Amino acid sequence: MPINKLYLAEFEENSIYHVYNRTNNKELLFKSDAHRSYFLQRYSELVSPFADTFCYNLLPNHFHLMIRTKSADQIASFLENQIVPPLTLTEKKFLKDRSTFYVLIKNVFKRFFQSYAQSFNLEQSRKGNLFSRPFKRVLIESDSQITQTIIYIHANALKHKITKDFTKYKWSSWDSILSDKKTNLLRDDVLEWFGGGANFIKTHLESAEYYYFDDIEEYEDY
Repeated sequence: MPINKLYLAEFEENSIYHVYNRTNNKELLFKSDAHRSYFLQRYSELVSPFADTFCYNLLPNHFHLMIRTKSADQIASFLENQIVPPLTLTEKKFLKDRSTFYVLIKNVFKRFFQSYAQSFNLEQSRKGNLFSRPFKRVLIESDSQITQTIIYIHANALKHKITKDFTKYKWSSWDSILSDKKTNLLRDDVLEWFGGGANFIKTHLESAEYYYFDDIEEYEDY
């Protein structure tokens, strides 16, 4: 069945997207905290030069991100100053105006997924595609979408009944946004959007209780 084009948005510079993907056949994407750490490490190395991140969540068989792509000029400057590792063919074409911004960013994510999958498959003696294809990306076009997407991502562990308290789920950006520790996340942008830390917490808790919490005891801790 064809995928709705809404979920296959074309990447444009300085634009906000909800990016997410899951594994094939709902198998586990992460089997240890070391896998999750490695996923974030490779994301920082391969994707962060091309997009800034508002928030994220790593679930057992899928992940969610909300990103803002950088400008074409910012990316070109980064690529022009790269020495090691060498540029990919798509990056070289982008610098010569022979590849579009959309193709560049799509290939950045493709390279990231391949990098994680290769490491995961090698360790697990596994073969074949790990991620479902194509990966989903939704253009965020309104203020309400920004608010809803950030809350949806942070509360996702509650939505999927992984935990009863999403604020204590270890592998989301919740703690990093509320912490004073150094982070590459757009922490100030997120907190300013919600009107400060207190309202950030209040809005999340109210929305999560309204949309996701029920009395079904099917939670599992990860």
